Amino acid sequence: MPLSKIAGIGMYVPEKVVTNNDLKKWMDTDDNWIQERTGIQERRFAKRTEETTTTMAVEAAKIAIERAGITAQDIDFIVFATLSPDYYFPGCGVLVQRAMNMKEVGALDIRNQCSGFLYAISVADQFIKTGMYKNILVIGAEKHSMGLDFSTRGRNVSVIFGDGAGAVVLQPTEKNNQGILSTHLHSDGASAEILAQYNPGSHANHWVETPVADFDEAEIGEMFMSHQMIDNAQLFPFMDGPTVFKKAIVKFPEVIVEALTKNGYTTEDLNILIPHQANLRISQFVQQKLKLRDDQVYNNIMRYGNTTAASVPIALCEAWQNGKIKEGDLVCLAAFGSGFTWASALLKW
Repeated sequence: MPLSKIAGIGMYVPEKVVTNNDLKKWMDTDDNWIQERTGIQERRFAKRTEETTTTMAVEAAKIAIERAGITAQDIDFIVFATLSPDYYFPGCGVLVQRAMNMKEVGALDIRNQCSGFLYAISVADQFIKTGMYKNILVIGAEKHSMGLDFSTRGRNVSVIFGDGAGAVVLQPTEKNNQGILSTHLHSDGASAEILAQYNPGSHANHWVETPVADFDEAEIGEMFMSHQMIDNAQLFPFMDGPTVFKKAIVKFPEVIVEALTKNGYTTEDLNILIPHQANLRISQFVQQKLKLRDDQVYNNIMRYGNTTAASVPIALCEAWQNGKIKEGDLVCLAAFGSGFTWASALLKW
């Protein structure tokens, strides 16, 4: 059974740079406040009416496909991870297929937020190993800037996120000890509401005092989207940051060690760790706990913020472009996020 390798990788971030001081126009914050809590100095925001999650994904995909030495017509499956799709439905996978004039390939959308790209990689890896597909396009892309609360009320969440996209092409490899060695996926839904965007949704406002049975059918639609939700700022993400942090610093190291142990390696063998760029303080805690050197961990959240599903492929691409990853290197990808879900992948470059 062949392993799957990353044959091509690409990234795209919007041109518009938004610094911490720029955010002062909309909310009561400052550079020191943001950097102290997150390590973020700036992020990128997409052009409001010209760029979408899909258009950014296409730009990253073009680069990945070219670097893989193939064309868009050679892609035989798409796996797209995002929490900020262009439409409520359909998903972005089919929109990429259309935008790139591909043949009628399958397109799968992944909804695992910060862990989305690693879940997507794991799914694509299984298809490659079984021989079902030969050239799989895996994408992580986000346009957060359209759905954040840019006020002092929402600053704890809004200062963290940015826009961007990353993509890879997975292909089978016959080389020994090359490619994805293993992937590891986990979830714990007990605290699903700790980091979530509740509305719009099909939960029918289960937390309101008036039960669903007391509404007539004409009012049910207002439970999906209503003026009250807008007035009460209920259409924005919610995050209990301290609780997320406490869970992340436990599960992040666990899933990294799980991948290394599964393949007979230790942290000393690791050439580079590419963690999901959630918060620089989390990455630093994980590095310290695993006793990793600075050159063993790659972070770029300072420049791009948290791009959720896009953060791992963007960081991986940038690290490779900067010469920090070379052939034969042992690379670990890891993520933790909403759900809660967490995951890792270990590969030989």
